[in-house]
Amino acid sequence: MNKTLKLIALGIVAVLAAGCVTQKKMTYLQTADASIADSINAHYTPQTELIIRNGDAMTIFVSALDKEAVAPYNLPTVVYNTPGSNSVQTTPMLQYYTVDEEGNIEMPVLGKIHVAGLKRTEVETHIKSLLESQVLNPMVQVQLVNARVSVLGEVNMPGQIPFTKNRMTILDALAAAGDLTVYGQRHDVLVTREVNGKLEMGRVDLRSVELYTSPYYFLQQNDIVYVTPNKVRAVSSTNSGLWLSIVSTALSAATVIVTVVK
Repeated sequence: MNKTLKLIALGIVAVLAAGCVTQKKMTYLQTADASIADSINAHYTPQTELIIRNGDAMTIFVSALDKEAVAPYNLPTVVYNTPGSNSVQTTPMLQYYTVDEEGNIEMPVLGKIHVAGLKRTEVETHIKSLLESQVLNPMVQVQLVNARVSVLGEVNMPGQIPFTKNRMTILDALAAAGDLTVYGQRHDVLVTREVNGKLEMGRVDLRSVELYTSPYYFLQQNDIVYVTPNKVRAVSSTNSGLWLSIVSTALSAATVIVTVVK
């Protein structure tokens, strides 16, 4: 009878162990310390800004001391009717330019300008150089308005994450998504991106310090980050009822056997 009790106890322990995740599997950057910083820096290439691509949307605001002189170079503000009122008001939000399939935008007066492949600050410098022969001391501000990444899978808050700075790392995106759940595989995070009209995929291991030198450490606009679920999630999502039934039956059987033995 004691053997039966032991077998039941072992079965229950095995079932419960299937739902456990070890700390080693949960920890990011497991071997990171000061001693390996130099080796990482030897291959680390920081990204300061996004590269503008076809389909990107951007606002461009030209200013100078002479406001009338720069007015022709700016898109008109959007007008709308206030609900329940006949008055027309303006919104301070600027209209935006969309980079076409050839990598160009078309500005008032200046005409077609090629911007694909440039950084935001490079576009500012280029437009400013075009204006200097026409406007005294022009200033140009360029801002991407649709740069974002999608974070899916085993994270606490899946969704689209907008770029709030000139760059975003995969750790930034995961933090904005509420971090991985306990079911997310830290060693198997998939990143998909479009490069020159073709789909590219890569996987990163959040547990390894080699993450810093991965081409997917710095994210690009429209990247998709997918956190793969582990086996525990697969079991819990498809057979949770079965496992609960097994555990419940085993506990009931153990209780009956102990009662009989006593």
